[in-house]
Amino acid sequence: MKFFSLHNGWEMKIIGGGPATALIMREAVADYIPAQVPGSVYNDLLLHKKMADPFWRDNEDGAFALMENDFEYKCVFIPSDDLFQCGKIILHFDGLDTLADIYLNGILTGKAFNQHRVWEYDVTKTLKKDEKNELRVVFHSPNAFVRNAYKKVKTDGSSDCYDGFPQLRKAHCSFGWDWGPRLPDAGIWRPVKLIGIEKARIKNVLITQEHGKNAVTLRFNTAVETVPPDVKTAYEVVITSPDGTSRSYGNSPENIVIHNPELWWCNGFGKQPLYTARVNLIDAETGNTLDFWERRIGLRTITVNRKKDRWGESFTAELNGVRIFSMGADYIPEDSIFARMNPERTRKLLEYCAESHFNSIRVWGGGFYPDDYFFDICDELGILVWQDFMFACAVYELTCDFEENIRAELIDTITRIRHHASLALWCGNNEMEDFVDQWVWVSSHKQKADYIKMYEYLFPKLVREYDPERFYWPSSPSSGGSFDKPNDPDRGDAHYWEVWHGNKPFSEYRKYFFRYLSEFGFQSFPAVKTIESFTEPGDRNIFSYIMEKHQRNSAANGKIMNYMAQYFLYPTRFDTLVYASQLLQAEAIKYGAEHFRRNRGRCMGAVYWQLNDIWPAASWSSIDYFHRWKALQYYAKRFFAPLMISCHEEGMLTRDLNVNAQDKRYEKSFRLCVANETRDNRKTEVRWEIRDNTAAVRESGKENVTVKALSQAWLPKIERPELDIFTQYLSYALYEDGDLVQESTVIFSVPKFFRYQDPKLSYTVDGGAITVKAESYAKCVEIRNGAEDLILSDNYFDMNAGEKTVRILSGKPAGLKLRSVYDIK
Repeated sequence: MKFFSLHNGWEMKIIGGGPATALIMREAVADYIPAQVPGSVYNDLLLHKKMADPFWRDNEDGAFALMENDFEYKCVFIPSDDLFQCGKIILHFDGLDTLADIYLNGILTGKAFNQHRVWEYDVTKTLKKDEKNELRVVFHSPNAFVRNAYKKVKTDGSSDCYDGFPQLRKAHCSFGWDWGPRLPDAGIWRPVKLIGIEKARIKNVLITQEHGKNAVTLRFNTAVETVPPDVKTAYEVVITSPDGTSRSYGNSPENIVIHNPELWWCNGFGKQPLYTARVNLIDAETGNTLDFWERRIGLRTITVNRKKDRWGESFTAELNGVRIFSMGADYIPEDSIFARMNPERTRKLLEYCAESHFNSIRVWGGGFYPDDYFFDICDELGILVWQDFMFACAVYELTCDFEENIRAELIDTITRIRHHASLALWCGNNEMEDFVDQWVWVSSHKQKADYIKMYEYLFPKLVREYDPERFYWPSSPSSGGSFDKPNDPDRGDAHYWEVWHGNKPFSEYRKYFFRYLSEFGFQSFPAVKTIESFTEPGDRNIFSYIMEKHQRNSAANGKIMNYMAQYFLYPTRFDTLVYASQLLQAEAIKYGAEHFRRNRGRCMGAVYWQLNDIWPAASWSSIDYFHRWKALQYYAKRFFAPLMISCHEEGMLTRDLNVNAQDKRYEKSFRLCVANETRDNRKTEVRWEIRDNTAAVRESGKENVTVKALSQAWLPKIERPELDIFTQYLSYALYEDGDLVQESTVIFSVPKFFRYQDPKLSYTVDGGAITVKAESYAKCVEIRNGAEDLILSDNYFDMNAGEKTVRILSGKPAGLKLRSVYDIK
């Protein structure tokens, strides 16, 4: 195999340039400008300062209008001589976004019409030796295409998107979502190269695993393309262990046995040893190596356990025979301009997940299939990946051409990703079974029938053929398919949005014991510094035009304020409002996540919506576009901790917030619970105190608690009817071997009614540590620096009077400020 990269010497130009272009362009682009490949139209125009920032204020509108044009990419190159010694030369694109005509030396080589596919074209007879070759790629307007397609066939979907978006196999969220802008970029978004096939090449390799006692049998199925077809080949396999030792297996082995295997585990359950499997394709006549395929693999079994039980039917990730409580969040594209995503940025995000004790992540189905490096990092960090196929909140018309197109898309994707240890399951789509069942967006009986054909026949058939050991699930949420109560809380996975969309209080979570909750969420505003990146000072009111342009969930800024009115005093400063919104979000998700973990066994997954942002905006994310941690990410680090203590309290929040209710009697009690998501029994000590608002102890207790592996232990319920909910609170802590593991507090009113004393917060900095001092009870203490980019070992924590020291993980402790709920006023 010979390779010739085509990443240099590219130029691009706009074909068109009418009035719509002027809305966003800093200056006219009459001719070619240098282009970056891989890259995109938006990225190239921004790099050369030809275009205004589409994230600034309402520039998105002009950037969207720009995509009414067509665009041309061109490069001139002289190919290497060794390509012409090969029997076949292929022009290979790992990704084209999306509608493209490809010309080599003026000859139309092929067309592309799916962002999610690999595109290859035979250029053996078109490529010129020892001469300049011209490669042109013409991208057609995605806006015009979906608009015209929608006129021909009505296929509807999310109202936050542009009409007709389901017609084009392009990241759906590029046409807008309820957290993202309408920025349907275009370009050569993944690598491009020429490939010379000498006699044969490896198309793909399927490795399956059979686990026995102290041994794993690997079976290899190698797909080979030969040029000409009668070429005889063989292959050898080289396995390199995690310690670096290698062993070769010749004569095209079908089975290889690994003795005393090192098993791969998810984060919190063990280590992530990775073996390297290399397949060398050998010319049977000469013995020369023609091609090779090399990937890292993990030795493990992974499936989803579904068994009838007293509550309904289980839905549990099962790794190496161990049932895992899945803890994590839903992942969306990290940028509207895909060219700006890179391994370093993704690694930082995923390392934050691992640091926060995630063992799972769900790749949502309205974006794109992540790059290989995403899965490589998940393999290394032990993060199990729930992978949606890229179909979300939309109805599709299944024609013969569409079926052929998506079939190729799934084969490309499955064969590229399937070797990864972290890949836990394939899911057919996001939310479509539930919507189609209710006839939402469905225009015909055929479209409803097409749903079944796609997700319950075609997709599982392809998974069985190309990834036979992987679990397939038809939709999220689903109870198993066939429109059988797809959001059933007692079977399968569920999405729960009554808290937030339904305006229900946080306590509503406790009414449910979902088997696996793959979406639940609550919005907040990002840090003020993030807001400053897209606003002018006059825009910084949450009901301003620009703030609502960067709020894609209709009327959600008002929804945040509605919830805030229930929980906090009215913030009189913009930055205080932002802080309070993040506390609301964190407390809401904590209320649910801790409840679900207290009910491990019945519920086996808490995956919240959403991890990250695609642009700077108000959203459900716990980490914003600039990787600033919101309060929720720190809370997640605590409520996903392997050994966690939490409190099921009864008080005003779980009863009635109406201060004028005739009957104000309600239970005041607490019951502590220790959850253990490790494979070892843990001996712990639980200590609790009832304190007044100065943090003085009024009553205390402690109890030794042994928590069995992969379980939870409840302490007895304690009722205190005489407790003053406005001046007294509960503090509790978990110790192991005398060391503090976790601590927190609970109030029995709501924060706006509790009579906080001024904690007179102060701090000292000593090298890489910050020590905070409080003179009285302080709830949700925030430490922030001037740049608001400080990441700490802990933040947004509760304090009894005293001191707490946290480590600085990144950022500089310059311009430090402290605040707590006392300051929300």
